[in-house]
Amino acid sequence: MSVVMQRQQHGSVMRRRSTPRTSVSTRASSSSSNNNNSPAVLRRTLDGPAMTKLDPGDDRNFYAVPRMVKHVDDTFLAQVTELYRQRIPTEEAAVFDMCSSWVSHLPSERDYSFVAAHGMNAAELAANRQLDQFFVRNLNKDRSPFPHEDNTFDAVLCCVSIQYMQYPEEVLAECLRILKPGGSVIITFSNRLFYQKAVAAWRDATGYARCQLVCSYLRNVKGYTEPETILEVPLGDGPLLPSALQNAPSALQQAYLSAMDMPVGKAIRRLAERSANDPFYAIVSYKSFKRIEDE
Repeated sequence: MSVVMQRQQHGSVMRRRSTPRTSVSTRASSSSSNNNNSPAVLRRTLDGPAMTKLDPGDDRNFYAVPRMVKHVDDTFLAQVTELYRQRIPTEEAAVFDMCSSWVSHLPSERDYSFVAAHGMNAAELAANRQLDQFFVRNLNKDRSPFPHEDNTFDAVLCCVSIQYMQYPEEVLAECLRILKPGGSVIITFSNRLFYQKAVAAWRDATGYARCQLVCSYLRNVKGYTEPETILEVPLGDGPLLPSALQNAPSALQQAYLSAMDMPVGKAIRRLAERSANDPFYAIVSYKSFKRIEDE
């Protein structure tokens, strides 16, 4: 059983949601179908061993205690926000944040028309000021339709959570149903995870293999475009002066900054930053305007 909570509108962008209203049933629309037998799923990537977890206990118990923390570093999250800014360009957009928590990483200057979310902990979701509505559900146990009509959202987001899904194609098929034609699904992840709760196919895979795994999930759902892999989202930040040069002559400081702004310097800087920060991976796909078999 899952519960939907709604928030009333509020004036400012980050404070426009106030206290939750009464809970309502998550009965799906009559046009929805149970994703256990979704016709959109062509095949499943994960077999029995590949979908197992080291901790087979109920995920609801694991997530029962709220975790008001960020699971990846600020540079990773800044890239997530910038990617959302680029791929959800209009404030009229309706957004669904799947596997959400106390923050959705959406651009703070954008007041999207409607932001709904799914998660595993009601207290975390209730603390998320960017949400209008949310519901709580264990997607590994309950794969019934989401409490949203067909063609509702312009974007579906999933940040650092795809590694825990045991039935990713069924979940992504349901995301396809609620997406508008041309709507985007944006899946971001790094190398951080609750190791005991990640599926076996993910746990010891390389970053490249994990990208291929997520692409496979999307390719196995009829109706998505060919997935796009993104390894970096430029943030527009210039080179930073290292502490060893903070008190150096200004000419030397300028020479360093100029060198780091040249193509070779930029490559070295990107390599250093990627080594120091949580690695960034994003897979983006879109709901096709035409079904694949009709092309």
